[in-house]
Amino acid sequence: MPKKRSGGGLTSTQQAAKFLGVSVLAGAVMAGIALPAAGALGLAAKGSVESFDELPANLKTPPLSQRTTILDADGGQLATVYSRDRTVVGLKDISSYMQKAIVAIEDSRFYQHGAIDLKGVLRALNKNAQSGEVSEGASTLTQQYVKNVFVEEAGDDPTKVAQATQQTLGRKINELKHAIQVEEELGKKKILENYLNITFFGQQAYGVEAAAQRYFSKSAKKLNLQESALLAGIVQSPSRYDPVNDETEATKRRNTVLQRMAEVGDISQAEAAKAMKQPLGLKVSKPNNGCITAVQGASFFCKYVERVFLSDPVFGKSREERAKTWNQGGLTIRTTLDPQAQNSVEESLKDHVNKSDKVAAATTLVEPGTGKIVGMGQSKPYGYGKNETEYNYSVDAAYGGSNFGFPTGSTFKPFVAAAALEEGRPATQDYSSPYEMEYPSPVQTCDSSPWTNRRGEKLENETESEVGPYRLKEAMAKSVNTYFVQMISDIGLCPVVNVTDKLHVRQGNGDKIPETPAIALGSIGLSPLTMASAYAAFASRGMYCTPVAIESITQKVGDKRKSLEVPKSTCSRAMSEKTADTVNTLLRGVVDSGTGQQAGLTDRESAGKTGTTDERKNAWFVGYTPNMSGAVWVGSATQKVEMKNITIGGVYHPLVYGGQVPGPIWKDAMAGALEGKSTESFNLVNIPNPDEDRDDGDGNGNGNGNGNGNGNGNNDGDNGDEGATDGGTGGDTFPSPTFSIPEGFFQGNGNGNGGRD
Repeated sequence: MPKKRSGGGLTSTQQAAKFLGVSVLAGAVMAGIALPAAGALGLAAKGSVESFDELPANLKTPPLSQRTTILDADGGQLATVYSRDRTVVGLKDISSYMQKAIVAIEDSRFYQHGAIDLKGVLRALNKNAQSGEVSEGASTLTQQYVKNVFVEEAGDDPTKVAQATQQTLGRKINELKHAIQVEEELGKKKILENYLNITFFGQQAYGVEAAAQRYFSKSAKKLNLQESALLAGIVQSPSRYDPVNDETEATKRRNTVLQRMAEVGDISQAEAAKAMKQPLGLKVSKPNNGCITAVQGASFFCKYVERVFLSDPVFGKSREERAKTWNQGGLTIRTTLDPQAQNSVEESLKDHVNKSDKVAAATTLVEPGTGKIVGMGQSKPYGYGKNETEYNYSVDAAYGGSNFGFPTGSTFKPFVAAAALEEGRPATQDYSSPYEMEYPSPVQTCDSSPWTNRRGEKLENETESEVGPYRLKEAMAKSVNTYFVQMISDIGLCPVVNVTDKLHVRQGNGDKIPETPAIALGSIGLSPLTMASAYAAFASRGMYCTPVAIESITQKVGDKRKSLEVPKSTCSRAMSEKTADTVNTLLRGVVDSGTGQQAGLTDRESAGKTGTTDERKNAWFVGYTPNMSGAVWVGSATQKVEMKNITIGGVYHPLVYGGQVPGPIWKDAMAGALEGKSTESFNLVNIPNPDEDRDDGDGNGNGNGNGNGNGNGNNDGDNGDEGATDGGTGGDTFPSPTFSIPEGFFQGNGNGNGGRD
């Protein structure tokens, strides 16, 4: 037996038949168009009950798109992101004034008729006939809701939007069919609730809650009479009745709504008159949409989170599926970003690099043992104007970064050392390390064809005074190029590639590390996130953890919330504990007495490596403590600016080195990020040095500073090698503590402790 409705006691089919038989012109009215009689008769002939029942039976009502909120690790809001600014609320959270106002002005007989208001059709037909044009429609609130659903489904596809809103009788009939079904399935209260949540109120506000916040900075539940009337009046034409841009028109429309509410008995005439005298009372909140509005300088991190969501299969099998979930919104994403660390990153960058500088800087901090990204920032703000950029210099191209990353210089050398140690080479390994040499050839690769130096390519050290033989510890502290090329030719390229694979070191475009000896000198482009994550494995004694940015996600669907699965960090052993501990000992020497002294932390143990590339287009410092790892890159994003005779952050530099500009940025960022955090120690190893002038045990030795001036370094408890490295450097050879000197030259300070950039 057909189901009956209270609206006239007719079944949906009977309502459809009666509607289609009322008048050919009525159909034209409902379509919002004028049709010639002949054409209308043709449509009427097709508009039988039988053909109507052939229309699709199921109305798709997708979850309404809502805003997504991105939070930091402490729950503080970083940004809101949405394709449509909407917050879905239940009818109980919408002012009764608002409910009455929208019904009064849009469909005053809403509770008396079914999906189709036949009296309304006839009224509109009569008025349009009198005026000679289509001046009034007869869509019920239910029909408007159905139309909005079609528009919502269309999303931002202009073709689909046009199809959902085209003024044709065929579309109108299809809309009516679904309106009838909705009336039968949902009922009046749910239809009203859905309508108030889906409809557009102008100023990028979808749904009544977003509209209440936009125009009055309050919730929909707290809207008073005149505020409700204003919002209800906007719906008919959001641009025409926009109170922000045309207060006069908006006031007239509001008063029209108030008068209509009085006419239908929702309020008294006296209440309407009193409300009409009130000012609009706007308290506008500007739209706050997108990562560009993120606080704490976290715009780039915010975009990284979005790209992770759109690329990770855990959020959907296809990119289209993931994008649909993202655009649907309603997500609350708690991230790994630590507000203390992020603020420290931003402050450090601002203190050392200006956004108007010819070069840029980027810093990323990660937590060893968990892979959590706790800080990410850069000197060029996110945006589209001058001295702004959309590129995230901290990440790979797939996540919004540079196409190939940035050449890392000598910061790649620890990977070569780790590979050699894993191959069984001792920490005392020495090589002749001449000032200049040809790349050794052939060098074994992972396949059967070795690398050969067919063009006789050469390399050299930073200065002519850098002449071996050197052992590993001193070569790392001085960053001796020829030493590490000899090392990579000794052990072969495959062990190095194996280590970098385990550390997930990939080029910025996603390609694997090429098998060529030049990788020892950092010739390939990597991202700061890649470097910080790889060095974190040294800090965690050989355990590499994939970087993660998302802690948890919940999604609001209707009035309920559900938890979504999120990608987890996967940790695996990249090298033995002994190898990691040895590298930590080597890199602590770089910070204590080598090229990275300007990055050394005063209150906790740290280790790291400097890097400067050919023509000084890139300078790096990558370092870590036992509980935090960070990478700083400074350079030319276009790789066209040479950092010679250049001013960065208001400071002039004849030449830029990794320890000189990136080092202090790293130091300040890490110091602030770690303030109040636990102080932990490395598991250092004893690296013996059999040289006769470096007796193991008393820590005494000779340090040679720029070729002249001997100093006696006393480092109780350390071996003789440590004491020699800490030795004096000849007093006042370079009197200025900020003088720019090449990597490998000592910087004397007159107190027996040598510094090296």
